[in-house]
Amino acid sequence: MPTTHLLYLHGFRSSPRSFKAQRMETEVRLRHPAVQWWCPQLPPSPRAAAALLAEGIARWPRDRMAVVGSSLGGFYATWVAEETGCRAVLLNPAVDPARDLARHIGEQTAWHDPHEHFYFAAEYVEELRALEKGPVRHPEHYFAVIAKGDEVLDWREMAGRYPGIRTKLLEGSDHAISDFEEHIGDVLDFLRLA
Repeated sequence: MPTTHLLYLHGFRSSPRSFKAQRMETEVRLRHPAVQWWCPQLPPSPRAAAALLAEGIARWPRDRMAVVGSSLGGFYATWVAEETGCRAVLLNPAVDPARDLARHIGEQTAWHDPHEHFYFAAEYVEELRALEKGPVRHPEHYFAVIAKGDEVLDWREMAGRYPGIRTKLLEGSDHAISDFEEHIGDVLDFLRLA
């Protein structure tokens, strides 16, 4: 079934203004204008983020929806895919954000606007733990783009978290996947957009 509804999830401190989100939106709107696109600004609370996503996709057709997630958005994308059975593309996905973000408790600035601040509360770590999923049930529904040059997350841990899924392992690149332009075609092919 072709994908008619596409959800894009940004990472920690990021936004719908990220390069990858903007690039994906441009491509989807240009080549697949019939596809419903949604890239929400995620709240800092994982519980609130999950509630927002669950409500936003409640009426989406499970067999014709897909999700793309970058970094922390990749963690959320895994949660969405496991809850719905939809296809998922993971871009340098966070594997254990509860562990990694525990050291970021406190006031944070938004990546795309340093004047925007938010507070990452201690209880959010447990909220992340509550969203953790075990091994993916349908590896064939997943595609990951993982950069060995990621300066934030360990590529070995990312690859190890998702055994059996289709993976494009980049020899270099970085956490932001600055060369995303070279890989967007593979992402779009996997999504099978209507």
